[in-house]
Amino acid sequence: MIPMTDSQARYEELLKKLRQRNYRLTPQRVALVRLLSASEGHPSAARLYDQLKAQYPTMSLATVYKTLNLLKDLDEVLELGFGDDDGRYDGKRPYPHPHLICIRCRAIVDPDVEMAEHLAQQVAERSGYKIVSHRLDFYGLCPACQGRE
Repeated sequence: MIPMTDSQARYEELLKKLRQRNYRLTPQRVALVRLLSASEGHPSAARLYDQLKAQYPTMSLATVYKTLNLLKDLDEVLELGFGDDDGRYDGKRPYPHPHLICIRCRAIVDPDVEMAEHLAQQVAERSGYKIVSHRLDFYGLCPACQGRE
């Protein structure tokens, strides 16, 4: 038996959740879920659309947004909005976690640290707030952009 990749497992998990809630699995929606599951970065809706439009010429950008919003409502995708551009989406880690964001090339990376939950718990304990969500972003220059200086 061939081992299942993380992307494949994530893809099957998302399709299962959509089926359980009786959402239509159109070819376009299935292709978008596959692409999002395999994405190593944090693509924008426009980028996802650009990658699929040749295969599905009748698909619209609205279809991409509707599917992303549906997955977001199911807590299966994390939207990262920055106010000055198209939102970016994380389909592999749909829970709050830190991000490193390059201020020059706009690359987004998930650092391999486990500080977010501890920090959220500490904030809740000290403030009395019930934390329902959080976001921790670090801005700087990625190694590639530092090399171009």
